[in-house]
Amino acid sequence: MKQSRLILPIIVISQFCCTSLWFAGNGVMGDMMVDFKLKESALGHLTSAVQFGFILGTLIFAILAIADRFSPSKVFLTCALLGSLFNMGVIWEENSLSSILSLRFITGFFLAGIYPVGMKIAADHYEKGLGKSLGFLVGALVLGTAFPHLAKELTTAFPWKYVIALTSFLGVLGGLLMFIMVPDGPYRKPANKLELSASYNVFRNHKFRSAAFGYFGHMWELYAFWAFVPIMLKTYGAKHPEAALNIPIWSFLIIGIGGLACVLGGYLSQKLGTKQIAFIALLLSCGCCLISPLMFFTESESLFITFLLFWGMVVVADSPLFSTLVAQNASVKLKGTALTIVNCIGFSISIVSIQLLNVLQTTMNPINIYPVLALGPILGLVVLYEKKK
Repeated sequence: MKQSRLILPIIVISQFCCTSLWFAGNGVMGDMMVDFKLKESALGHLTSAVQFGFILGTLIFAILAIADRFSPSKVFLTCALLGSLFNMGVIWEENSLSSILSLRFITGFFLAGIYPVGMKIAADHYEKGLGKSLGFLVGALVLGTAFPHLAKELTTAFPWKYVIALTSFLGVLGGLLMFIMVPDGPYRKPANKLELSASYNVFRNHKFRSAAFGYFGHMWELYAFWAFVPIMLKTYGAKHPEAALNIPIWSFLIIGIGGLACVLGGYLSQKLGTKQIAFIALLLSCGCCLISPLMFFTESESLFITFLLFWGMVVVADSPLFSTLVAQNASVKLKGTALTIVNCIGFSISIVSIQLLNVLQTTMNPINIYPVLALGPILGLVVLYEKKK
């Protein structure tokens, strides 16, 4: 019993440590742009490079059923070590945009063995209360994603390369913790053979397919919002010069508060139902997308920040709930493959929305670009509404 109580905190800590690799480049983007003479568009390109790497990684991991055929903790450790190594490559002084994009791409590739595999490990240990467990796990992902922004602010007296080194150290630490302290779960049923059609077959289940499409709508909004939080703050500051916004700290808080929302959503789902809480969170985040242009005109800095903090909560609160629905409606032997392929498609969608915002911010008033993010939540709401009927 003592071991089972310790396992979830270790999985959560490991997930936090390793997912800090995700936005490591975003946290020090300003310094990298100066040192490597990058253009403004580099933000979207570097974020998308990680996403592209993650997509290719999840596709390969899903097709080969890596998380179902091999010990998930060993897969997690291997990917954590390699992801940390390539993350460190960014500090090389002779880097160009191409080499940085390549390094971020490879880091993203190995994150495919961290985020979905971490969920697979949790699902192997917690059959009951999976929504709550994944709430903690996705909350750790959110904090890990936000952490580089905080690390940047805490290390202002040091070169930006210290942030990269810190996230790589955390990645190694997280991988070792998972490998040493988390054995294969009691509900794990390893796949005995390679089934190349497994990634396709999981979508034949209607309930699984519905949960997956809800997740895809959610992903259209999530990473684009996270990537553009610093841009939103910068845009507001330019329109209201009297506002003294600490962009790294507020970026951390706005993204990081979503971790609390994930945990809260996990608990609420146990009482009110997983689909119901996912529907409410998606509806609220959709509303935030639509009214966002109006918020840039408010003279109240506090109101604008409060709005972004609220958006930061509801934009991700449904993430562990969709993952729970996906895991619950997948075959036991293919649970890891199911989570991985859904992640693959979801992150592919996120690249489209990030690049769309990247283009729109250069062709129109950047204040008016964020309602386009409502398209994903609207799709998700339609799917969830059909499931509720």
